[in-house]
Amino acid sequence: MEMNTNLALVLVLAPFLGFLINVFFGKSLGKTVSGIIGTAAVVVSFAVTLFFFSQITQTKQAIQITLFDWIQISNLHINLGFLLDQLSLLWLLFVTGIGSLIHLYSISYMHDDENMHKFFSYLNLFVFFMITLVMGSNLLVLFIGWEGVGLCSYLLIGFWYKNQDYNDAAKKAFIMNRIGDLGLLIGMFIIGSMFSTLDYATLKTAISGATTLNIPLLSLAALCLFIGACGKSAQIPLYTWLPDAMAGPTPVSALIHAATMVTAGIFMITRLNFVFDLAPDVQTVIAVIGAVTSLVAATIGLVQTDIKKVLAYSTVSQLGLMFLALGFGAYEVAVFHVITHAFFKACLFLGSGSVIHGLHGEQDMRKMGGLRKAMPVTFWTMMISSLAISGFPLLSGFFSKDEILMTAFHHSIPLYVVGSIASIMTAFYMFRLMFLTFFKDFRGTEEQKHHLHESDGLITFPLMILAILAAFGGLISLPGNSWLNEYMAPLFTKAAGEEHHLGTTEYTLMGVAVAGCLLGMLIAYIKYFKQDNVPEADENITGLTKVLYNKYYVDEIYDVVFVRSVNVLSRFFRDYIETGLSAFVFGLGKVTNEIGFQGKKLQNGSIGLYLFAFVLGLCAIISYIFLAQ
Repeated sequence: MEMNTNLALVLVLAPFLGFLINVFFGKSLGKTVSGIIGTAAVVVSFAVTLFFFSQITQTKQAIQITLFDWIQISNLHINLGFLLDQLSLLWLLFVTGIGSLIHLYSISYMHDDENMHKFFSYLNLFVFFMITLVMGSNLLVLFIGWEGVGLCSYLLIGFWYKNQDYNDAAKKAFIMNRIGDLGLLIGMFIIGSMFSTLDYATLKTAISGATTLNIPLLSLAALCLFIGACGKSAQIPLYTWLPDAMAGPTPVSALIHAATMVTAGIFMITRLNFVFDLAPDVQTVIAVIGAVTSLVAATIGLVQTDIKKVLAYSTVSQLGLMFLALGFGAYEVAVFHVITHAFFKACLFLGSGSVIHGLHGEQDMRKMGGLRKAMPVTFWTMMISSLAISGFPLLSGFFSKDEILMTAFHHSIPLYVVGSIASIMTAFYMFRLMFLTFFKDFRGTEEQKHHLHESDGLITFPLMILAILAAFGGLISLPGNSWLNEYMAPLFTKAAGEEHHLGTTEYTLMGVAVAGCLLGMLIAYIKYFKQDNVPEADENITGLTKVLYNKYYVDEIYDVVFVRSVNVLSRFFRDYIETGLSAFVFGLGKVTNEIGFQGKKLQNGSIGLYLFAFVLGLCAIISYIFLAQ
């Protein structure tokens, strides 16, 4: 047990130590050493995670580690501790594994940045807080990590702080996440007041053993927790921060979108599955919000021209599919898609970074094209990942997305249709991206064309590893023979996401999904390869395309309804309320000062005046006593 405790502390604290070293000594150590230290810190955490994973796989027993008693107020008792079970270790595997690859990639990608040591310190801190979030044995430890990744996203999105637009994007992410975090806090308060604990194991025992439960209050807690998940995992209405998070360096985008922050909401709901199972109405809301988010984000992704913006809306759409599965209680299906999505989305973002790196910062796909021969490794790795996310047969996304759509079909035909349409759009916009970026003739400048070359090994090696995982990652959960479902079975109080056995219905649904994937790819091929269509310049975009290109003007609506109204209210309080109150407060001071000034004139040292005042006072007292009788 002591060895487990020490190793758990190493797992958590290794990235934090990397953060401290780079913060205080990174600049003097130099860029390369700073990058190596930051990468090694996460690799250590990955190695320890592999040790615990093998241990849990063999014993099938969760490891509970209590460091010390933290809070004890009345009957509320909270420990600072860790829980290492099937769910936390799955998350730790891709957080630390993919995190290690992103750190390795960043050594080359960020080498020309003057603040490279600071970048690695922030990345390490990000991973530290995500590990804390995942490993916490109760909601309060999760909340530490929850707030920590919010802070780090702010630091990393606005890393290039000299650009005011990037600062605005960082603030937007920070503020929108605080809105969701309020919901999470309220949910925690309700659960704490109901059960006098925030510990996962104790909560599960209390709920399963309770003879009577206040289901409406528990449902309210579940709804508030879901609001928190909407903030972190970018669901309607709190999704608009995530596309703007592209302001940060590309490795940050990969870390946020694939391995860490946006998966926190899915993790929290899956961890508290025993709460959400008792709130079917909230689960319905989750499924509907997930489906609508998936479709809305996919439609926006159809017309974006910034290569990273396409991938950003793709992330929002894929997260929507995960929430669709969560809403049906198919937690293991959602986790399966989280894992495969981590593989292919990290590869796609790092691949887009390789393209941007090769084009000296260019992100507009209208100025790309013809990169296939100049950047073959980047092309093939992104092609494999694009096929995977599109649901091409036998690649990882095919299995995980098919499971989600199959689950939706068995629960709600309308939501199944919405999810299927979003999936077809995914195939279209991903191959639109591939055709515009890698095929036909190069549309950039002659200088860019002259300097086109494949990225170095530190960039291409992570791409190759992730492409392999994107191709074969689906093998962990084959229909009718799912290692993942069996591995995660101890986590769930009921067989919420029943394993689908292959029958006529399942084969039909699989065929429909494949047909949808091929249809999306075919439309993209005809439009952007055969017809060699290039999207219009911004000023020439009209009609529905303009609405989609401008993201349904949701940001503008939020600006009018929330931002400007708050500014008007703030100005009113500043100009009238605060000014009036200040005048009142200062007026009291002036009155007091004037009374004191006049009063001091009586203290002039004249004994005659003092005797006169004494006689007057005495007469007044005697008169009062006489009249009172």
